[in-house]
Amino acid sequence: MSTPYPFTAIVGQDDLRLGLLLNAVSPAVGGVLVRGEKGTAKSTAVRALAALMPEVSVVPGCRFSCDPVSPDPACPDGPHAEAAGVSRAARTVELPVGASEDRLVGALDIERALSEGVKAFEPGLLADAHRGILYVDEVNLLHDHLVDLLLDAAAMGASYVEREGVSVRHAARFLLVGTMNPEEGELRPQLLDRFGLTVEVAASRDTDERVEVVRRRLAYDDDPEGFAARWAGEESALRERIAAARALLPRVVLGDGVLRQIAATCAAFEVDGMRADIVMARTATALAAWAGREEVTADDVRQAALLALPHRRRRNPFDAPGLDEDKLDQTLDEAGPQENNDGDDQPDPDPDGGGDDDGGGGGGGVPPQADGDRTPPRGESGDTPSQAPEGSPDAPGRSTGAEQQPVASAEPFRTKMLSVPGLGEGAAGRRSRARTEHGRTTGARRPQGALTKLHLAATVRAAAPHQRARGRSGRGLVVRRDDLRQATREGREGNLVLFVVDASGSMAARQRMSAVKGAVLSLLLDAYQRRDKVGLVTFRGKEAEVALPPTSSVDAAASRLESLPTGGRTPLAAGLLKAHDVLRVERLRDPSRRPLLVVVTDGRATGGPEPVALAGRAGRLHRSEGTASVVVDCESGYVRLGLAGELARELGGTAVTLDELRADSIAGLVKDVTAAGRAA
Repeated sequence: MSTPYPFTAIVGQDDLRLGLLLNAVSPAVGGVLVRGEKGTAKSTAVRALAALMPEVSVVPGCRFSCDPVSPDPACPDGPHAEAAGVSRAARTVELPVGASEDRLVGALDIERALSEGVKAFEPGLLADAHRGILYVDEVNLLHDHLVDLLLDAAAMGASYVEREGVSVRHAARFLLVGTMNPEEGELRPQLLDRFGLTVEVAASRDTDERVEVVRRRLAYDDDPEGFAARWAGEESALRERIAAARALLPRVVLGDGVLRQIAATCAAFEVDGMRADIVMARTATALAAWAGREEVTADDVRQAALLALPHRRRRNPFDAPGLDEDKLDQTLDEAGPQENNDGDDQPDPDPDGGGDDDGGGGGGGVPPQADGDRTPPRGESGDTPSQAPEGSPDAPGRSTGAEQQPVASAEPFRTKMLSVPGLGEGAAGRRSRARTEHGRTTGARRPQGALTKLHLAATVRAAAPHQRARGRSGRGLVVRRDDLRQATREGREGNLVLFVVDASGSMAARQRMSAVKGAVLSLLLDAYQRRDKVGLVTFRGKEAEVALPPTSSVDAAASRLESLPTGGRTPLAAGLLKAHDVLRVERLRDPSRRPLLVVVTDGRATGGPEPVALAGRAGRLHRSEGTASVVVDCESGYVRLGLAGELARELGGTAVTLDELRADSIAGLVKDVTAAGRAA
């Protein structure tokens, strides 16, 4: 077994270390979600934490790590007789992104359950992680149903497996740690809420600190055991501090004054539900125990708010997590008892116990957001200050060939659902019909590989004709492997929604482009909710470009959209051909994920020889490959040329206006976008 990197040797990352240590002191806090760019010691810190956790005493031979002092009465390996426990180190169990449901929660031997009536259960990762750490790297890339199972177990402290009338329950209490890179997509807000704390991490911009990071990492790689030995003293001291804080925790007093501060803070920041209040209370209590105090102070409440509330304040997927600290201080001052407002002499709850050279400090605050350029600054009228005066040659209201400054998007709205026709087999999502592991049962088939979802009626029908030949004598059904039938289910899949946006001069009128951006932003919000991948191709001037390659990060697409400049000619054919290249590559990378092409344009094509005919040929190329498509017609005014409708016919898709795109529009919109080759 390789020697883990010492926790105390991590340079900086105060918030990350504090969040992990508070969960080590009080697992009831509910885990921590670590958000940040790659290469910021997220995984290193989580794996290093296991060496600091106190050893656990378990029942000998129990696969579910029961405590010998109070064994689980429902343990599948029980009941346990009184016996001396054995001590072992707390485990860190890693959940791979590609894990199956059976690997996570465990699996029943269905054949033995039906034929012998016994609960033959093979434990999963939740059982392995009981009383330890469950680490989920790239938690935002897990399938939704796995995340649901994971967080339900974390909330209830138990895992349930139900299969065709056979049920197994076992304890599953663990420290849940998830890491993610927001650039690769977000978790749903309701799932973010299930993590107790969240911390934002970023690489240091301080030269000396970066040098120290590299120096320590190289020393560790050269001699892991020797490096760990040099930090053994600090590790031992931190381990003892965790044990002392755990022992002190039951004696910490959460007074009515600070409890009122907690409630007032959650109300002021309009967080949903009551989980935030409970998590803040537990976090503040853990902070007091970590600092060696038996009473929670206002400083603890403030620190707890900075850790427990930022990820619960996201009002839509494009809001960055964070708190207004001035508002937080004002709320605490107004709601808190006076004696807790002058806590300058309170100990600073730094995660490593004080002032060594690895960058200790209190931490807990959310670092400045790195998305300050996501939305251009707006004046009172909503326009960007850098826009040229009205009437000048470069004013956004004039449709000229010159490049225009980006304009802000209009408010997003709820769109009607667009879906790909037919039945797919792509990644689980919420857009188009697909064969999935979860959904309504539509039939049965012979299992291919391990049986995961038994179709009981089909299995009985397959076994019934052979009972006499198999010598059945009792009431039990004689079932063999060949009789088992896998249930086929139909649910929804996520698609690749590729936006092709016209950014030419004909679209550059201020109000018009603002409405177009609002429509695309609305479709991006819909794609986020339906768990799609998205990509963005823009065309203007003489060429098209891939503004954003296909990704799960809808936030990134929204950011690129806001900064999109306009102006120049309309190379419509170039945009469609660039989209064809993107889809061709994506079909090779992920052939099961079906694409939906969304072209946002007024249909005009200029520049080059025969631009309209060339655009038509590019559209027919998509049609020949069966790409589902929709054209969002952005033409406005009393006189309309209907060019977007012609483009939709060339694509073999559907044309909709901006008004028809709204879910509350009176105009009808078919849900399945027409695609070439649908009859085939």
